[in-house]
Amino acid sequence: MVECHSRRRSQLWNPWACSLITLATTLLGFGILLIMGQSFMTRQLDSKGCQMSYMRPAFARFSDFDTEHTRFASKYSLYIYREGGIDEDIRVKGVPVLFIPGNAGSYKQVRPLAAEAAYHYHNVLQHDVGASRAGKRPLDFFSVDFNEDITAFHGQTLLDQAEYLNDAISFILSLYHTPSRSLRDSDLPDPSSVIIVGHSMGGIVARTMLTMPNYQSNSINTIITLSAPHARPPVSFDGDIVRTYKRVNDYWRHAYSQKWAIDNPLWHVTLISIAGGGLDTVVPSDYASLASLVPETHGFTVFTTSIPNVWTGMDHLAITWCDQIRKSIVRALYDVINVSRPTQTLPRAERMRGFKRWFLTGLEDVAEKTLPHKEPKTLLTLEGNSNAIISQGERLVLRSLGRSRKKPKAYLLPVPPQGTPEGRKFTLLTNEKLDAPGEHGKLEVLFCSVFPLQAGQSAMLFSMNMDLSGDSTGSTRLACKNAASDAIILPASTRHSTQPFKMDEQPFSYLQYDLEDLAEHQFVAVVDKAGEHSTGWVIAEFSAASKSVVRVNMGLQRLLTTGLSFRLPARRPMVMDIKIPALHSSLLAYNLHIGKQACDMGELFAPLLRQYITDVYESKFFVNVKDANINLHGVAPYMPPPFLAKSSGNGLSLQIWSDPTCDSTMEVSLRVDLLGSLGKLWMRYRIVFAAFPLLVVALVLRQQFRVYDETAIFMSFAEGLNECLRSSLPFSFAALTFLSISLAGARHQTSKSAQHWLFYGGNGNATDPFNYTNNELLLGSGDSFFWFLVPLFGLMCVGICVAVNYVTLGLTYLFTVIYSAVRSSSLRNDDGRRTPTAFAVTSTRQRVITTCVLLSLVSTVIPYHFAYMVLCIVQIATCVRGYTLARDSHLDANYNFYNYAHSVLILMIWILPINLPVLVVWIRNLAVHWLTPFSSHHNILSIMPFILLVETLSTGRMIPRVQSRFRLFTSLLLFSIAGYAAIYGVTYAYLLHHLANILCAWLVLIHFDVSSLSIQKLSNMLETMDPDGSIKKRP
Repeated sequence: MVECHSRRRSQLWNPWACSLITLATTLLGFGILLIMGQSFMTRQLDSKGCQMSYMRPAFARFSDFDTEHTRFASKYSLYIYREGGIDEDIRVKGVPVLFIPGNAGSYKQVRPLAAEAAYHYHNVLQHDVGASRAGKRPLDFFSVDFNEDITAFHGQTLLDQAEYLNDAISFILSLYHTPSRSLRDSDLPDPSSVIIVGHSMGGIVARTMLTMPNYQSNSINTIITLSAPHARPPVSFDGDIVRTYKRVNDYWRHAYSQKWAIDNPLWHVTLISIAGGGLDTVVPSDYASLASLVPETHGFTVFTTSIPNVWTGMDHLAITWCDQIRKSIVRALYDVINVSRPTQTLPRAERMRGFKRWFLTGLEDVAEKTLPHKEPKTLLTLEGNSNAIISQGERLVLRSLGRSRKKPKAYLLPVPPQGTPEGRKFTLLTNEKLDAPGEHGKLEVLFCSVFPLQAGQSAMLFSMNMDLSGDSTGSTRLACKNAASDAIILPASTRHSTQPFKMDEQPFSYLQYDLEDLAEHQFVAVVDKAGEHSTGWVIAEFSAASKSVVRVNMGLQRLLTTGLSFRLPARRPMVMDIKIPALHSSLLAYNLHIGKQACDMGELFAPLLRQYITDVYESKFFVNVKDANINLHGVAPYMPPPFLAKSSGNGLSLQIWSDPTCDSTMEVSLRVDLLGSLGKLWMRYRIVFAAFPLLVVALVLRQQFRVYDETAIFMSFAEGLNECLRSSLPFSFAALTFLSISLAGARHQTSKSAQHWLFYGGNGNATDPFNYTNNELLLGSGDSFFWFLVPLFGLMCVGICVAVNYVTLGLTYLFTVIYSAVRSSSLRNDDGRRTPTAFAVTSTRQRVITTCVLLSLVSTVIPYHFAYMVLCIVQIATCVRGYTLARDSHLDANYNFYNYAHSVLILMIWILPINLPVLVVWIRNLAVHWLTPFSSHHNILSIMPFILLVETLSTGRMIPRVQSRFRLFTSLLLFSIAGYAAIYGVTYAYLLHHLANILCAWLVLIHFDVSSLSIQKLSNMLETMDPDGSIKKRP
């Protein structure tokens, strides 16, 4: 019996204990983690198609922007960019644009955009009289050197940058008022606002600027951000960054919730968020969404894969230098500026119209058509018999242009009568560019109505006269509008196409109108103007929505188990739209297969696929499509709900262009890619691996203290984990799983009631009670389908905890060997005069002085995060000495102390990542000689309990057992920390440090046994001090 008890005690103390269930859990957890990593690195990856940009940069620093203008002049600098060989005069001359770099970014990242702006104006706009009359002038690009400050981890740094930039804008605007520093025409109004382009966290700084006290009203009205995490902070390790995000986002939501424009300080501000998509592995592109912040009248989110002539994803840095995207941004900026206005930009509605034209595909429901707002400018005269009129309901197919080599030939499609119940639309696709009025290309598309007036009046009414009647006396005159301005550019799709961004072939031109847009027209005229036979082709038709839209009403569970397969009929419209509302999650990826269609006459073009969602404007094009990887940035974890509870989109949609002349069926199948979906978890749930392990550590500590208080044996962390895997951990993960299902159901009901309230009773003002924090709990998913993620992440985090424990043990053992060797050598040198000991107990006076010095440094010079790192090092040393003493003495008390010290070290190691980012910011500031202390990280109460506990442990003192009711408080406190880590840990990770701090305070109280502390005990403690403060030895 004694031998069995002894064996049990040895097992409890064994730091290397590993049960079969622990081994199996660890292997399974790491197996899943390995598959996730492999999937993230190799599966469902977007293609990289960015072309390099080139420039000849020249920067000029504004040395006179000094401490008279801003208190940050010694830390930050302001520059103006000029392109060598194009524009080297540093005097301002056009429209000010301020570039804000992101986290650890450089002011030199402005080069690609600024260089393209200089070349575009020099080569194109400078010689365009119409552009000059429209107020187009050069863009003056300014950039800020933040010394590569780290803003993503530190809220105070973000606020400092926002304050500096507001000062910089005041200085920039003053340059245009100074004749010696400006080349602008004197008759133009002085600029009153600056356009902002922000990369990454620079976009958040830009939005923060408008909330700062030193913001000059209306000095910013246009913001374009690149890969900026607007919706939520990328990491939540710093309390300031979390609170700053909340304050800024609440300000923007409150402003745009106002009923009247006069109450909205952001009424004239437009905000465009451009995201790189799946290739961005630094910030999840889901976070770039503005859906919860800005109404569609003032901004939108668009992915680079959607932007015409870009059509490729981009990583976090490539979005600043990619040649295709910089061209689109620069042309959009030139489109919305007008130097004849003090704001230097067009009114908000016109700016939004311009940004939609340049950044959206044109296929979206919000895309505006210019045709209904035009006046007829072309008079088309046709010969009575020689021009083809297609029968009502038939399709126009021209397999080659230029058949009539003598003169242009017009083909007329009659517009169906209005009021058709099936909702018709007109579509036209061609591989030729559509001619604008006055151009002499191969193809022109006109929308016409019969013109009854006399021929003599035509010269006055129409700027273009297209006479195709020849010498015929019987002719028909049509008043027509040109449709080229509504042409949508699509990537060319032939049997030789490989990627949408490869410009080997001319892009397709596509027209799409609802029948209501053509109400005043009677014919569509397709004019073949090719002078010789060419490979150009045209397909045009009117189709019914009932035949061109397929809605798949299948649940997610059924789609996951059986997949989706269907056959498109042979007689189908050219464009098919397949809507699958159930597929809206960004956590799932799919494999799509499109079967090859038989085509007797030869395909005019290969199938072209557009994958899109409408919550954010994300479209992806697949040319010559056979197999495609489908992944999307739809409903994502932790994302706040859409602005003012507006309804979400229709899930995943697939738009397929296929050659209708083949007259053959087409097979389409969609399957969930399970392995590919696993990789999507990493970007959305990275912070889980910092929060969930604390759940495991807290429960293990709870088990250790419970057994210790009952049996006087403080078991090892490994043995505590073994026991928790048989008891509390499975129960906790099961409870959290049920909680996630309940939260998902509650969110669903809340969302439905909020939409119902908004529709029937809401007035859209700032007092509307809508909660934007619904998705911040647990794993942040509002879909009960993903209940399995809780045990899945639980498995992985248990495996990681086991690995960290054994790595720490290994390091402790290694340091112990080194320490023992050094100590043995020291004892031999002393000729054995010293007694072997592991802990040297300093006097109480000395310990108090050391603690007070450290606390005073924390309160004045160093952030408490630095002190925490020092404490971790001290705790490692304590564990090494404790392990040495336990191994040498084989005493129960020493084994207890080592296991206790090791468990505290494990807890501190898991808290360390929360403190490291702010520490890095502090060290970075020291490197640039910025010594101003952080206002928010010098609270000594945030570190004092850690200091007291680690200092107490460094003396080798074991924590006393708690046999009163207070032991329940220890258990409850640790259980609360575990629950908080799981439920709130991802969104408010910084609070985990403070919860651990509270635990340390409680352990310190137990160490000093406050409940039984008496005057006699205090006297005994003071008597142990030597008068000279010399060091005593603890065996």
